[in-house]
Amino acid sequence: MNDAIATRIPSLAGAPASARSLAAARTRAAILAAATELFIERGFGAVSVRDIAAQAGLSHPGVLRHFATKDDILSAVVDGLSEQSLQLLGDRAYTLDIVGELARLNGQIPGYIALFATLAGEATSVAHPAHDRFRERHESLRTMSAELFHDAVDSGSIPRDSDLVSESVRLTAAWDGLQLISLYLPKRCDVPAMLETHISRLHGIDTPHHLQGQSAGDAIDFEKPWVLDLGYAPGRERRARIVEEASKLFASRGFHATSLREIAECVGIGKSTLLHHFSTKDDLLAAVIAHRDAALQYRAVPTREGQGPLATLLALPDAARHDTGRMPGLIELYAVLSAEAAAPAHPAHDYFERRFESVIGTFAELFARSAASGHLRADLDPEFEAVWLTALWDGLQLQWLYDPESVSVGDELEKHLKQLLVSTDD
Repeated sequence: MNDAIATRIPSLAGAPASARSLAAARTRAAILAAATELFIERGFGAVSVRDIAAQAGLSHPGVLRHFATKDDILSAVVDGLSEQSLQLLGDRAYTLDIVGELARLNGQIPGYIALFATLAGEATSVAHPAHDRFRERHESLRTMSAELFHDAVDSGSIPRDSDLVSESVRLTAAWDGLQLISLYLPKRCDVPAMLETHISRLHGIDTPHHLQGQSAGDAIDFEKPWVLDLGYAPGRERRARIVEEASKLFASRGFHATSLREIAECVGIGKSTLLHHFSTKDDLLAAVIAHRDAALQYRAVPTREGQGPLATLLALPDAARHDTGRMPGLIELYAVLSAEAAAPAHPAHDYFERRFESVIGTFAELFARSAASGHLRADLDPEFEAVWLTALWDGLQLQWLYDPESVSVGDELEKHLKQLLVSTDD
């Protein structure tokens, strides 16, 4: 992969064609290629400049001669991949129909999807060096999307009564979410094809898109107990405090960049005491995730007795409003960890892969049962809608973390579901 990335990272623009400048350009390209590969494999927080130097076959001072900090390297990597995307797009006309094609072109750039999908989640933390850049990027993407929708209305390709602002927010959010899901479930989530299907439907073209998923039996086990509730009260209280502080640090800095010693110091205990409660950092991560899942209300929605599938789906927006209003830190934790764990070597990768399978399976069952009762539009495929809803929810949470004043997760989910459901009578 390193060679493929290196051949596509632009060298120094306008550099004179001297042996020294050419050598410098090659060295920069090698550094950026090494950094890209490591950022994808481990996440930005887990990689040091020394790691990048070793990967590139250079000394630490040799890297610092070209980039003063790791943040500078990250900025150059993002600039290089963005430039390649624009170059591939070329002189194509900017219309709504270009969305699927742009997603397909981005997929041809080695490392593009993995890096941007993971950074979008990791950088939701204000402490991340790319936070401002990705906040501005999301804002510009929503603006560009809104302009495309306005042009589509002017050309008569979509209805004039379309909610253009809301449609643009949901399109960019779903795109973000689909990219992340594709890193975990590439066979289940074809990003360009799903975007093209969505755009076609906006144009009023019926294009059923049947996805191959697993049975609804993969639904989440919402009743799984939280293991930290076991034991005597003093031990439970200390474990809860450890998990609370670890959650804050993981959300702010990521799993890899946070040490057990730092967590112990925040709790006011020694590292050895922390290890008495959690024998490894991976064990602590598992407890943090379990706590996060237990705390978020929508995990329990599908198990309410006597509530049918339609009512369950219609309850999701209020659950999202509850989460954003009461538990913003847990949403940031999820965004950071799910992005960071996209790297296959991450200790939480298998968990999030199973989680995406389970959530999609749960939603697919709800949509299938709603279709059987006549509450889902007849032209819609439950599996497709399950993947799209999962991606949309995750993407909206990203948008909200970057711009909480402009994006309402609950309102946008409600508008989306109203477009799918035929009746509100359960």
